[in-house]
Amino acid sequence: METETEHHAMFVDPDFPADDSSVFCDYTTPLSKLLGDVCWLRPQDICKQPQLFPDDPVKAHPKQGILGDCWLLCACSMLLKSKHLLNKVFPPEQPLWGDCAYHGEFRFRFWRNGHWIEVRVDDRLPCINDTLCFSQCQSPRAFWVALLEKAYAKLHGSYERLWAGQVCEAMVDLSGTIVVRWSLKEAESSQQSNDTQIQHTANGTSLSQLSLELKERCAISCCVHSASMGVPELGQFHAMSVIEWTNVTTTTGEQVELIRIRNPWGRRSWAGVWRESGSGWASLEASCAQALLHRTAEGEFWMDVKEFQQEFDEVTVGYPISVAGHLQSIYTGSFLTHRHQIGGRWVKGHSAGGCRNNSTFSSNPKFWLKVCEKGEVLLSLLQYGHPEPPAEGGTQQHPHLQAIALHVWKVEKKHFNLVRTLNKPPLVSHTHAYDREVVVDTRLNPGFYLLVPSTFLQGAEGRFLLRAHSSCSTSLSVMKSTPPPLQLCSEGEWETMSSHGSWSVGSTAGGSRNFATHGRNPCIPLTVTYDPGGNNVRVTLRQNRPENALHAIGFHIYKVPAGGSGSLLTPGSMCPVASCVPHAHSQEVSVFCHLHPGEYVVIPSTYQPELSAHFTLTLLCRIHRKAMQSEERLGHAVQEVSCISMMR
Repeated sequence: METETEHHAMFVDPDFPADDSSVFCDYTTPLSKLLGDVCWLRPQDICKQPQLFPDDPVKAHPKQGILGDCWLLCACSMLLKSKHLLNKVFPPEQPLWGDCAYHGEFRFRFWRNGHWIEVRVDDRLPCINDTLCFSQCQSPRAFWVALLEKAYAKLHGSYERLWAGQVCEAMVDLSGTIVVRWSLKEAESSQQSNDTQIQHTANGTSLSQLSLELKERCAISCCVHSASMGVPELGQFHAMSVIEWTNVTTTTGEQVELIRIRNPWGRRSWAGVWRESGSGWASLEASCAQALLHRTAEGEFWMDVKEFQQEFDEVTVGYPISVAGHLQSIYTGSFLTHRHQIGGRWVKGHSAGGCRNNSTFSSNPKFWLKVCEKGEVLLSLLQYGHPEPPAEGGTQQHPHLQAIALHVWKVEKKHFNLVRTLNKPPLVSHTHAYDREVVVDTRLNPGFYLLVPSTFLQGAEGRFLLRAHSSCSTSLSVMKSTPPPLQLCSEGEWETMSSHGSWSVGSTAGGSRNFATHGRNPCIPLTVTYDPGGNNVRVTLRQNRPENALHAIGFHIYKVPAGGSGSLLTPGSMCPVASCVPHAHSQEVSVFCHLHPGEYVVIPSTYQPELSAHFTLTLLCRIHRKAMQSEERLGHAVQEVSCISMMR
């Protein structure tokens, strides 16, 4: 143990003390068993001649301790592939043990919400007896992993907060890159003839189709969500690092793609045909087999692509980053040399409009993306926060994270009809997901694009970062707009009419236009008599149900043909002239529109048929009636004008 005389000038971090408050947060993980047993030692108290990195690079890889943070260690392995990133996270030329300037302080940088932030820690590390109890290097004299883990724990509040997490989040925090996750099981269920193909469900790209150069440059991790047959040691939610991909030819001429994988536990844990003494090696030339086996270090093993897909549930792929800071596309290999980022916020009652099911969707923050030439565009939406990972064995969905989505529409020019645009299907989108970041990678032609980030729940608040990386020249800006107010015109008046009705199961609960029974819904007549130009009708539908039992509601407005009757309409064969869609789980939905004089019917509906509820439909229409006006004047003249007006 250190003494005050030995380390009287050593740095002591007051914000992350060497006590239980830095280890535990809520005692809900197996770490709680360590309460009272953890002591804190500096590296020079643990071993003689400590190093930051070992002389042998193979010994620099992380080895997991009793803390369940394999997800972080997989991201740490990514740093060993890129000296540039490693220097970014761990600034070089810091005083080390043996230097006269060394005083037990280390500085790290992490990418958080669009910026690199610095985290300082002292070098006192949690131990059981005289041994590190959490992560370390394969070399017991090297401490870069243990120190980085401590800084990351400080960033999150404690070591216990690192118990279980997502590899993709750690990759982003340690690099600022963009990361995608591909489900291997979805690919397995949808594959056709080639059962070794690993499909990327979003883009139709297979991992095996990526070039070996890109696979070598990418940070790739694989994980299992449940117990594995071939890896019996694996429990739930364990992640490993993909170290190498290579193609080999068997003695019979068959092409086989092999993958070298590293288990953060430091054990090979593999019982397949390509294990160290497996039968697969007999199919290769002896020199080839020996060369590949010689490359495997402690905790590493080989498997082929077919085994890979059978054993693992998901892969996580980080876009490579050049020294200049440019992302390299994992689909085309092109460098995305143009980049922008802009922050935003969802505010309840103002800009937290929820998903497209809500009539308030248009109130979400909106952004312009101008694309100057055809090219590849990578968009990502990242929500802020320091999520607390779930306990061991718990759900991987962060219950405190919002389900977020990013929708993109192509528009012809900046002056466009917002409501009409948002009612159309988006050009490309990432549907709502409980992820910290959602990603869209696409190719876009020159022009303007409307980007709308949203949460699934209306009123859900939060901050976010919108990023755009592209191979072509682009610009990203906030769309400044306010919803059009209902303005009462000075040259006329408004007339209000209300109708009460109900959707009844078996008779008037016909559902939306997606169903053949849509025409059974109540039909409310609407007569428009005055069209001075501009919006002249507002229709509001309110369902009379409690907030916790709302149906998805909406309505369509149909024009009655000349000489026809609203009761003879067949909505399934006619197109509405105005609509309030998509159907929203809201108490009230409304549309403000322009209708020419004539006869119309409004058909309110629930989205699903055979749902009962009472509703109120309110119609607000412009009417042609001069409003009496008077011009303010001084003294008796005002009274005189008023009397004349009344006497007429």
